[in-house]
Amino acid sequence: MFAYWGRILRVNLSTGKISEEKFDEDFAKKWLGTRGFGIYYLLKEMDATVDPFSPENKLIFAPGPLTGTTAPTGGRYMVITKSPLTGYIAMANSGGFFGAELKFAGWDAIVVEGKADHPVYLYINDDQVEIRDAGHIWGKVVSETEETLKEEVGDSKVHIASIGPAGENLSRIAAVMNDEHRAAGRGGVGAVMGSKKLKAIVVRGHKRVEVADRAKFTSVVKEKIEKLKNDPVAGGGLPKFGTAVLVNIINQNGLYPTRNFQDSQFEYAEEQSGEAMAAKYLIRNKPCYACPIGCGRVNKLPTLGVTEGPEYESTWALGAHLGINDLASIIEANHLADEYGFDTISLGGTLATAMELYEKGLLKQEDLGEDAPPFRWGNTEVLHYYIEKMAYRKGFGDVLAEGGYRLAERYNGVEYFMGVKKQELPAYDPRGAEGHGLGYATNNRGGCHIKQYMISPEILGYPYKMDPHDISDEKVKMVILFQDLTALIDAAGLCVFTTFGLGADDYRDMLNAAIGWDLTTEEYLKIGERIWNAERLFSLRAGLDPLKEDTLPKRLLEEPVRQGPNKGHVVRLKEMLPRYYSLRGWTEDGRIPEEKLGELDLREF
Repeated sequence: MFAYWGRILRVNLSTGKISEEKFDEDFAKKWLGTRGFGIYYLLKEMDATVDPFSPENKLIFAPGPLTGTTAPTGGRYMVITKSPLTGYIAMANSGGFFGAELKFAGWDAIVVEGKADHPVYLYINDDQVEIRDAGHIWGKVVSETEETLKEEVGDSKVHIASIGPAGENLSRIAAVMNDEHRAAGRGGVGAVMGSKKLKAIVVRGHKRVEVADRAKFTSVVKEKIEKLKNDPVAGGGLPKFGTAVLVNIINQNGLYPTRNFQDSQFEYAEEQSGEAMAAKYLIRNKPCYACPIGCGRVNKLPTLGVTEGPEYESTWALGAHLGINDLASIIEANHLADEYGFDTISLGGTLATAMELYEKGLLKQEDLGEDAPPFRWGNTEVLHYYIEKMAYRKGFGDVLAEGGYRLAERYNGVEYFMGVKKQELPAYDPRGAEGHGLGYATNNRGGCHIKQYMISPEILGYPYKMDPHDISDEKVKMVILFQDLTALIDAAGLCVFTTFGLGADDYRDMLNAAIGWDLTTEEYLKIGERIWNAERLFSLRAGLDPLKEDTLPKRLLEEPVRQGPNKGHVVRLKEMLPRYYSLRGWTEDGRIPEEKLGELDLREF
């Protein structure tokens, strides 16, 4: 096979057994890679009802076929497991260089199972794989972990995925970090890694990913890179101002959630925009492996020195979501989140939930402690005080480490938790983009924007502009298409930002040239549809109740936007959801019938 090694690394931390398994082209054509491979192993080998923190839960690290090639953004990998935050599927995506290095080492996935009886790390140098003691790095922050391990293995060129104290202490909103500042963030995947006592995976590879026709692949890749460079977003806004270029755009369009989605525009948005960041703190941009876009930020603060980020979501989650407008404080908080290993979206969402509970009188100062900073909107002390407390589960940080839903439930204020399926919502108020709201409600991993980024058609005009308040069948079909296409892009090992310039046919061209297949666009999209349905099947088996959980917070369904371009609007989810189920080929109660399972070749599960 080309673009694959046909090799899966299996590591059992309970027994210490390390083994290699093979797969064939039929398997690759069915699941493609990353979350496709991951969901296959979860469905095939695991009871979906297991406790996410039990040794029986599997933790899978997987690149895609285009990972490690010269395909634009070909550096992505994913972490797939059962989420301790939602109780359903988790598939977290990350960039940087770790995914490509794993591919260079000759592996298409790592399946981690069991649980070590003491802290360990996994060392991979091509075919050399060892489980090593990590007692000396347990408790260290991410940058110290990477520095120590690079010195220990005597190779500065290794790439490392690790957890910080948040993952070690099983915070349900902990991320897996790689290359210090890149995060496989959502769903609490870092906590699952912590539950297995796996501190890090250190990888060094020396192999070259072979493609079917090097000259043809190079020509196709060159054409796609040109498309991206000529696109105003991928070739202009993102490299110049980073993802935070969206701050002003989303705010002006009236869907920038403010103070826990109580409002949809932030009066200080311009002060925390990508433009403001570039003017005040930016040193340079930093691309991930094989990326022609380069949206990553390298910033320098007088109080902190050099750091990376924040991205758009983090800027919002640690800023407007909390009523905070001080950009320096946001950058510092983002740095702390990276060091301790937090998902910044869920981190900000949890703090925002606490702020509204405090505002409403359900959370009181005596609950926090006499010397703890009050959860008042705009209070930057909250960021620096509680992030550290959450990572180590100190004081009230122990409660916050469980995430926003469990916090709100504890203080009888679930209506103030802005999330879906217990996962905190990201930086777009769906009352200003109703297709995006349908995407939130039906997303396999809960409150998530990136697995069906309907902001593209509804706000930015990709692939064409759609009325954000249209809820026709065309809009519902677009949500489904974006979900299936994103599953395909993820599985290929590419970044979704390539959709600013590329379409489904472009991904087909790159995959066919790399692997040597001759699949049609429709056949590739069918792989994406299979992955989406397989993930849904896992969550249904884990206990998902669609009619109760494919929904949005009451605020977004019943409380109209108070000001701005979307004043008076709510999300008309009840009018879209039945048509979504129907167009998906599911039952009226959101389940997958036998006929659909047969169509997608999922009956083996």
